[in-house]
Parts: sequence; C-alpha cells; structure tokens
Amino acid sequence: RRREGGSKVCAMSFAAREILDPSRVMEAAYDSCSGPATLPGANSLDFLKEEVSTGTTIMAVSFEGGVILGADSRVSTGVYISNRASDKIAPVDERIYCCRSGSAADTQAVSDYVRYFLDQHRMEYGRPPKVATAASFFQRMCYSNKEALMAGMICAGWDSSKGGQVYALPIGGALLERPYATGGSGSTYIYGFCDAHYKPGMTKDQCEQFVTKAIAHAMARDCSSGGVIRLVIIDEAGVERKCISGNKLPFGPL
Repeated sequence: RRREGGSKVCAMSFAAREILDPSRVMEAAYDSCSGPATLPGANSLDFLKEEVSTGTTIMAVSFEGGVILGADSRVSTGVYISNRASDKIAPVDERIYCCRSGSAADTQAVSDYVRYFLDQHRMEYGRPPKVATAASFFQRMCYSNKEALMAGMICAGWDSSKGGQVYALPIGGALLERPYATGGSGSTYIYGFCDAHYKPGMTKDQCEQFVTKAIAHAMARDCSSGGVIRLVIIDEAGVERKCISGNKLPFGPL
C-alpha cells in the first residue's frame, strides 16, 4: 500500500516481519502508515543472535501410588506464539516422564539423551530404571552444560522401589525431590495458590483437580502460557493421558 503522492511503502508486510524479525512481528498496526518504511535491521539476520524470551507452565505432583504431570501447550518466541498446541510432557521410559520449560531445542535434546541413556541402562541391568536414576541423568546433563543450556525441567514417574516420585530440576542443574513441583514463567503466578491448596496425602482425583486448577490460573495470568492443558497420570497400572481444551478450563482469563 502506498501513501498519497506515490511515496514508498509505509510499512513492511506482516509476512515479511514474521520471517525477518519475528520478535517485532506485532509492532506495526495493520493499517498504520505513520511508521518507518522498514524496521531496523530488517535486511540482516542479527536478530538470530539476540536472546528471546520464552514462557510456559509445567507442574507435577505425587500421590499415594503414582504421579500426575501437567503442562500448558503454548510455545512463545517473545510476543509471537510459534505453537499453540505443543506437547511439553515427554516420555523417557515406560513410567517415567519429564516436563520441559526454557529453550525447546535444549530441553528436547536433553530428554532425547536421557531416553537413550535409560534404554542402555535397561538393556544392561535387565530391569526398568528407577525414577531417581532418570533424574540423576537429567541433573548430570543440565549441570555439566549449565553455561550453554536454558533448561528447567521436572522429572516424575513411578517405580516399584519408591512408588510415585517428583524431582525438580531448575535452570542451572540443581536436583530436588519434592511432593510437588512447578516451573516456567507461569509458575510465579501460582505460588500462593499451591501453598493454599496443596495438602499431603491427597487422592489421585484431588491431585488431578489441583494440577488442572493451578495451570488454568497460571494460563489466565501469564501471557506466555495458554492453549490446552495436557495431563499425564502414571501409576503401577500404566500411563493415562488427558487433554483439557481451552473452552473447558476450570478458570478463565479475567
């Protein structure tokens, strides 16, 4: 579109901004002609070197006989939502899963390595690995590469030795066994909710409601969390997956 008098195009198209500079994809209004003809650095790829903010909400809680993991499904690149229906809960063994937050590439690589290590462990010892073993592998990978990775993870699952277990692995490579754990940008909005509503000894159904409500509140407050809620329920009987669509959330945006 041109201004009256045949001047240059007033603003770069939405598609061009999305490809050349996704971090500024929403800066120009759809019908604005008052902005610059081009965005700064639009013809270079320097933006690929800049740090991009990410966001998510992940959570896991243990109950008598198992664990429940939950996560939202929004993947954000700054203000741009690059995927609105991703799966942030990844299996690393039959009854051991991880929740991923931070850099998607980093956490996918770490979980792939741990899955490989656990496959080797199973073949060598002839039995399923323990949840603590998987968490130790995660901790070793994240701590050894803490200067290069942006990976905040939760490892949770069930084994015959200790039942359901939850291990938090914040960015930097620490390892903490907790009755429940939260992570991601949305977790900061629900610390009070979790403190008020978590009670030791909750049943499976109570834990499922606790995780669902907590993530729904985080999605309502955190602009980097959204989409649907994915749940994974792990116990001795096996693994059950659930998906709660956006129009069935127990708490919506204000």
